[in-house]
Amino acid sequence: MRLLQVVETFLREDGWEFVALASRTVLRTHYQGKHGNWTCYAQTREEDEQFLFYAVCPIRVPENKRTAMSEFITRANYGMIIGNFEMDFSDGEIRFKTSMDVENSELTSSMVRAAVYWSIAMMDRYLPGFLRVLGGNVSAEVAIDEIEREDLPDLSKS
Repeated sequence: MRLLQVVETFLREDGWEFVALASRTVLRTHYQGKHGNWTCYAQTREEDEQFLFYAVCPIRVPENKRTAMSEFITRANYGMIIGNFEMDFSDGEIRFKTSMDVENSELTSSMVRAAVYWSIAMMDRYLPGFLRVLGGNVSAEVAIDEIEREDLPDLSKS
């Protein structure tokens, strides 16, 4: 449980409230962004020496909008250097995932911080586009173009 301990220490020291999920190496927390609030999960896969952080979109995509949302997610992911959006076609859940393999190295608080803050920044950045596409107001292409014209968030101030 050494990876989980690093994650727990970071979250505590950074002021996050979290709960451990029963019998798993998963911690649940919440985040309030500029555009909404959502649940986040920090997961370690101790045997595989991997750390994952998920920011889960606060809305589920109705079945009749999943194709349009798939286009939005594909456009958002194209060229994204770190992490990715994914959608569960069975229930419409969208999440942003940042992950790292730390085999033969050490997971550090700064690595955890980077994963956490990048995931929440990307969810906050793209959430208005999700809502616009779901509302039928704009196409996925237009929503992505509007979002990606804006500067990336400055994570040094987080």
